[in-house]
Amino acid sequence: MSFLIIITVSGPHGSGKTTIAKALAQALGLRYISAGELFRKLAKERNMNIVEFTKYAANNPEIDYLIDNSIIEEAKKGNIVVDSQLAYWFLRDMNPISILIYASKEVRIKRIMEREGYSLEGAKREIRIRDKIEKERFKKLYGLEIWKIEFFDFALNTSKLSKEESINLVIDVCKKLMNLRGEIWDG
Repeated sequence: MSFLIIITVSGPHGSGKTTIAKALAQALGLRYISAGELFRKLAKERNMNIVEFTKYAANNPEIDYLIDNSIIEEAKKGNIVVDSQLAYWFLRDMNPISILIYASKEVRIKRIMEREGYSLEGAKREIRIRDKIEKERFKKLYGLEIWKIEFFDFALNTSKLSKEESINLVIDVCKKLMNLRGEIWDG
């Protein structure tokens, strides 16, 4: 690698973005930071579950600003994969490679059930509440309609792909995009 690389991986909950972002960072030898991990840490510090804290954050913008500013500071150091719903937007002046990962609602529900040990209704509830609140919250904070395709260099629907297929596709695309940008990948 020749200079500072920033890759953002965004998408809705249960789409596979975290799995892909972690694997991408490891494969390319880049650092990894997750807005979701920071969010969950703050929720735990306040003894709230993720849905409660999502509702809390909707009325307390300092939560988003704290997370977003932490990610911006880490991104400035470069050589990083940022796992965040909004990093593609607030890091856009740093010219990141921006990847959108998405999946059907049914697939997302199934993945949340498996990951969190939720019932079908519990997973549906989490996705419904978090998607609605976050869409409204990000519109209010940033004036942003999240996940508009034109903001991304590459978008991948993981609904019908295996985890390995999804990871390998994103790694290949990122290597190609880095080479096209002159961020020579020699790995």
